[in-house]
Amino acid sequence: MDLYLFDSPNGVKFRKAQEEPVFTTTLPNGFDGIQSIFWSEAENRYLLYFRYMTANDGTGKRSVARSTSSDLMIWTEPVPMEYTTGGIVPPEHLYEHQTVPYFRAPHIYVAFPPRFMQGEGVLEEEAATELGLVPDPTVPWGSYWRIKDSSDAAFMTSRGGTLYDRTFMSVFVRPGPGAVNWTSRTNYPLQGVVPTGANEMSLYVARHYADPSWYIQRMTLRLDGFASLNAPYEGGQLVTKPLRFKGTQLEINYSTSAAGGLKVEIQNEKGQPVKGFSLQECPEIIGDEISRIVSWKEGDDVGSLAGKPVRLRFVMKDADLYSLRFR
Repeated sequence: MDLYLFDSPNGVKFRKAQEEPVFTTTLPNGFDGIQSIFWSEAENRYLLYFRYMTANDGTGKRSVARSTSSDLMIWTEPVPMEYTTGGIVPPEHLYEHQTVPYFRAPHIYVAFPPRFMQGEGVLEEEAATELGLVPDPTVPWGSYWRIKDSSDAAFMTSRGGTLYDRTFMSVFVRPGPGAVNWTSRTNYPLQGVVPTGANEMSLYVARHYADPSWYIQRMTLRLDGFASLNAPYEGGQLVTKPLRFKGTQLEINYSTSAAGGLKVEIQNEKGQPVKGFSLQECPEIIGDEISRIVSWKEGDDVGSLAGKPVRLRFVMKDADLYSLRFR
């Protein structure tokens, strides 16, 4: 499969940068679907992610490979992506991937791969008939192909290199109610997640594939709201691995109930509270904010600990922590 590069001086009229393809792959079923090319600030190069089949003998899975370039013209040999689930082959077909840099943290790439559950259709013949999905010899493949499979969408991330983190194996976008959402190749996210409000971001999902009712649905999340560290009413705590940071303040994105709250303690590498940053010196934080600077009795300046190995301890009750960063 070949990839050609087009450029434009005005974004309206495009021309081939050269007659020859800029990238060619012999990986099975390469480029079957939407590809992703972007400039990575973190890796200082262009990245190309594309779909391929791990094998063409009936045992393969749809997966993702990656190539890099410094100029969009010369690309490295593609390397299959690996997953934190173990090995190169994921447990499901990842029909696409939709990998893009997250606009609030460009060093983290987010992806919303449709999970294609081949041969796992759920519609009975009666429901299929009501949708008009009856055998039709005049239609290529017949029309029953639409009820042979089902699909939803997952969530994964990468910090560069050839590894996707699939810590969250559960579904990210469910098919939802309605028989048409349980037909083949529907519920596929479009590429990207974009800010659509001061505290909101959106992704777009294609529904009702191959049906006259096909449409695109906008789905919204709070900023950084892909996942959260959640504590129930009974409370809980988390202690991070040792880390080093740059900056002078700790910022968190969090939400609590009126009866809940959270506190933060900074510990040394051995897990001992750092004087001035202990749990007892941190006023309880209650509310719902995208950007909250954590402070202790002596203030919010953590610059004296920058560059040193520290641990963060979060003690929470009926609360969610969506993200943190030092700035």
